[in-house]
Amino acid sequence: MKLREALELDKEQLESLRDELLAKAKESKINAYIGFESSGNGVPILIKDNIQVKDWSVTSGSKILQGYIAPYNATVIEKLKDSGFAPMGRANMDEFAMGSTTESSYYGPTLNPHDNSRVPGGSSGGSAAAVAEGIALAALGSDTGGSIRQPAAYCGVVGFKPTYGKVSRYGLSAYASSLDQIGPITQDVTDSALLYDAIAGHDSKDSTSAEVEHTSIYENLDSNKKYTIAVIDNYIQEANDDIKEAYNKAIEALKVRGHTIIHKQMSNTKYDIATYYIIATAEAASNLGRYDGVRYGYRAKDVKNTKELFFKTRSEGFGDEVKRRILLGNFVLSSGYYDAYYLKAQKVRHLIRDEFNKIFDEADLILSPIAPSIAPKLGSTHDPLEMYKSDMFTIAINLVGLPAISLPIMKNKDGLPIGLQLIAKAFNEQPIFNAALSLEREVNYNN
Repeated sequence: MKLREALELDKEQLESLRDELLAKAKESKINAYIGFESSGNGVPILIKDNIQVKDWSVTSGSKILQGYIAPYNATVIEKLKDSGFAPMGRANMDEFAMGSTTESSYYGPTLNPHDNSRVPGGSSGGSAAAVAEGIALAALGSDTGGSIRQPAAYCGVVGFKPTYGKVSRYGLSAYASSLDQIGPITQDVTDSALLYDAIAGHDSKDSTSAEVEHTSIYENLDSNKKYTIAVIDNYIQEANDDIKEAYNKAIEALKVRGHTIIHKQMSNTKYDIATYYIIATAEAASNLGRYDGVRYGYRAKDVKNTKELFFKTRSEGFGDEVKRRILLGNFVLSSGYYDAYYLKAQKVRHLIRDEFNKIFDEADLILSPIAPSIAPKLGSTHDPLEMYKSDMFTIAINLVGLPAISLPIMKNKDGLPIGLQLIAKAFNEQPIFNAALSLEREVNYNN
């Protein structure tokens, strides 16, 4: 059942739907749900474990937040309830959204529903896997460097990362404050537009919220609109043959639908990766300083003084990947290295923005890969640098604050989904959804 169909159900039918989804979720073996709370009587939406829902446990997939109960609702939860939706269930995720596989979760990894030996992507892997498995109609995730789009691509569903500032971050556990955005993961493009409309809009509680009027995307969907779409020729050379095949299929489908394709080049993705991980880890090191065992969550036992409390709590409470990023973040912010790394990364961030803007002078949208390969096997990404490279096509969008949508294009010979993304200028989401709907109908992935 699609979201738009569920909104037509009466109270009794909604109760039956919730019971059915919960029963299927409890029987599922993919570990997408880590909690089965429910709040409200609307259409059920699965919530990532870093978004506050009043009176629910929220742990960001970490040991250090065990026992913490949210005292308030995130703005997106209030907006969901106002639009006929209701939060139902906690989705698994990489610890503090730091990862691309969900393998860093305190609760163990989520499995890809298309192949249980593979990862579902991350960090919103639980959200994407649940929608793909049919144990959630739709879900909310968060995207810091591709954490909605990449798992959506690996699981064969639709994931949308809004323009930075279009969806309130109030009530979202921060990873990197200048990069994080909440967004929908859904079965198709139309449902994505519907759920995005429900959560978008200015919020005075969020100092980074954009004071831009939101016009309904769902009510203005038009798959017949024609756009000029840029393809980045050097990007696709870094992807494997499966991704290249899907890319060529998408280009031909867009041409059939009457869109104009132009060819462009962009800088080597190694600059995006370096820039992103300097800025993201620096912000993470600052944001995670609040988890010290004093105010909330996990607290180490048998400590002699405050210094030992801090040290043991953080050593025992954080996983390896979070510790790694805190160490890197503190390094790039330290005296003597701030100018050499962090300040330079902020300058490169502006150069990346200029490069996108130059392409948008000639094109309405950009078509890009999401990951260089299909979903990897569980346990195969031993080298953290290899995991970081899997974000090469998604992180620039967060650095610049642009909107982007991931949608499935095809399955490879082993039946594994391959998704691509469409990117637009900031605050220009309607063309993304129109073109995505056009492409979705032409490739006909679900049939």
